[in-house]
Amino acid sequence: MFLTIANIVLPVFLIVSTGAVYARWFKPDLAWINKLNMDVFIPALIFSVLSSSDFQLVNYLHLALGAAAVALGSGLLLWPLVKPLHVEARTFLPPMMFNNTGNMGIPLLVLAFGESALPAAVTVFITVTLLHFTLGLYILDRSTRFSSLLRVPIVLATLAGLVFSHFELIMPGSLALPIEMLGQISIPLMLFALGVRLLDVDLSDMKLGVIGAIACPVSGVLMAYLVAPFLTLPGDQWGILLVFAALPPAVLNFMLAEKYQQEPQRVASIVLAGNFASLAFIPAALWLALF
Repeated sequence: MFLTIANIVLPVFLIVSTGAVYARWFKPDLAWINKLNMDVFIPALIFSVLSSSDFQLVNYLHLALGAAAVALGSGLLLWPLVKPLHVEARTFLPPMMFNNTGNMGIPLLVLAFGESALPAAVTVFITVTLLHFTLGLYILDRSTRFSSLLRVPIVLATLAGLVFSHFELIMPGSLALPIEMLGQISIPLMLFALGVRLLDVDLSDMKLGVIGAIACPVSGVLMAYLVAPFLTLPGDQWGILLVFAALPPAVLNFMLAEKYQQEPQRVASIVLAGNFASLAFIPAALWLALF
């Protein structure tokens, strides 16, 4: 059991650590690479998975509903903590709701459940990403226009992939293969970039960071168990939902807090502490999901 979990977790954290070590010595500017990943590689991965002949949205509908319920429910569960922690809801709740489904979630779920879990992992990623770019942005800025979503490559790739899936359209092999290859770049690159990005944040608010690091996975797992009886999750999908629920806050929370000037240093503390705490919470979630 220990070796099984170690073989899943260690590759993920070794790649993250490689990114952190490289950034510590060479201080690379990955802004353009992160943009390339968000604009090209991740959309290619999403489109490749969704447009494949064996992807049927109905098979993952309950998983998507479960992921949405975990994200939204975590925010509701932890809302009462805002006042005693003396922190703004717009600072504390988004990192609790929107966890690291991209940089850590997709690679981790594929390692834990095999390549066959990739469509499910992508479904969870899409669900949380759409919520983050709609409700998440609205929490930070009430003047957000949702029409801007139509300019987000991830959203466009999702829509295109679902159209191909629904109408059973077939992509010519000469196009499908390079799109699939571009998508495969995104998974290790997400992990490497996570290690680089974590060096940009600090633990200036240790108390809030530690509380958030514990509250995020605990509330997520609790919500997963609460909604599970209302869902029909075949095969490994319950385990996938459970591991997703235990993921740490996404680095994107810090980037958006910085963009909207919503106490970015406090959000950074939560994100960094949460990702360190995942060294304990992720193995525990894998144990619950696999054994």
